[in-house]
Amino acid sequence: MAQIIDGKAISQAVKDRVGKEVAELNEKRITPGLAVIIVGADPASLVYVGSKKRACSALGMYSEEHSLPENVSQEELLALVECLNNRSDINGILCQLPLPKHLDEKSVINAISPEKDVDAFHPANVGRIMIGDYDFLPCTPAGIMEMLVASNIDVSGKHCVVIGRSNIVGKPMAMLMLHKNATVTICHSKTKNLSEICRQADILVAAVGRARFVTADMVKPGAVVIDVGMNRPDGILCGDVDFDEVSKVCSSITPVPGGVGPMTIAMLMQNTLTAAKRQNGIV
Repeated sequence: MAQIIDGKAISQAVKDRVGKEVAELNEKRITPGLAVIIVGADPASLVYVGSKKRACSALGMYSEEHSLPENVSQEELLALVECLNNRSDINGILCQLPLPKHLDEKSVINAISPEKDVDAFHPANVGRIMIGDYDFLPCTPAGIMEMLVASNIDVSGKHCVVIGRSNIVGKPMAMLMLHKNATVTICHSKTKNLSEICRQADILVAAVGRARFVTADMVKPGAVVIDVGMNRPDGILCGDVDFDEVSKVCSSITPVPGGVGPMTIAMLMQNTLTAAKRQNGIV
């Protein structure tokens, strides 16, 4: 049976570290501030936003939620972003995606100040990640790298296969692996011989958004399997990996829930702390 990579325990260690630094900033009368924008009332987004608020409160950070109606205009949304850009008490700005179809996500992401872009989606931050000179990393890929380090899994020299090419997970995940000297293959919907490629992976990251997509016959014995998926095909949360069967083949695996999910929140707290430090001249 595979070793279970405990995202709850590792994320708590990250939050403990962040909380200690926040306390030191509080002594200097600096309180890291995070503003979260949510448009509409998507249940999953509301749960996620609630988790962010609770995490901020527990760590001594300031947070505020801007809940906008589903029919908000592009102009109103951009005006709010500009207002938050100009506020010194807000160090990080996050707009919950996806947005309703009448809104232009690209324009909203581009409007957020790169210095306050704690999701690391702004083109300036994406470019810095590409060259390896960054302040912020996208929270989910950063959380995965933190999990690997905490689990003493060395990426250097390994063949890492990433299933999925999204701007949020797949692409930055591949880049972070590459920065750590892995050989990286990105697979997607047009990839031929997908199962064969997956079986070559020393570390397999599943970020495809399809319930139990990765089966045991796609995994090399002894591989490390990271499951990014959050699916509810029958009302019960499950990942992109068939956990019960794959865990019999691999050496280490992240569960869903309790794996990558908690790490995403923890790394958002880390990014907000980093933003506050940099905006206050603390390196």
